Amino acid sequence: MIRLKRPFRVLIVEDEALLAMDIEALVEDAGHTVVGEAASLHEVEALGIEAAPDLAFVDLQLAHDTNGLDAARLIHARWAQAAVIFVTANPKKIPEDFAGAHGVIPKPFSRAGLTAALRYIEEGLSDPPPTSPIPASFIASPAFAATWDA
Repeated sequence: MIRLKRPFRVLIVEDEALLAMDIEALVEDAGHTVVGEAASLHEVEALGIEAAPDLAFVDLQLAHDTNGLDAARLIHARWAQAAVIFVTANPKKIPEDFAGAHGVIPKPFSRAGLTAALRYIEEGLSDPPPTSPIPASFIASPAFAATWDA
């Protein structure tokens, strides 16, 4: 089990600019650092290896006819330690294995909901299992939930 040190280095993969800015502000307000933003798979491919995120928030539908499932695979291939969280209005389009992601935050979400999900994810990644109850704003992947259910 990977344990990450706080603050996290966060990558945001979202094609809606205003939503990406909201997520960035929330992540930074929580004390983490945004190391990159991308609106498409092509932009994730163009990121330098030095971006090395600990956590990536990834939308499923991205710009230029690309998708978050491919972006998640690339993130895992390039930065194996990175935890991927899908942020999508279409959680039913996520495969049963969650494409290796830790979970999903369904859209639309509130600022409080995203904050609660981030806090839970932060606890689970830095000192598993999380001590907070799982928030309604976060759905853990089955594989990941099993490692956190102690």
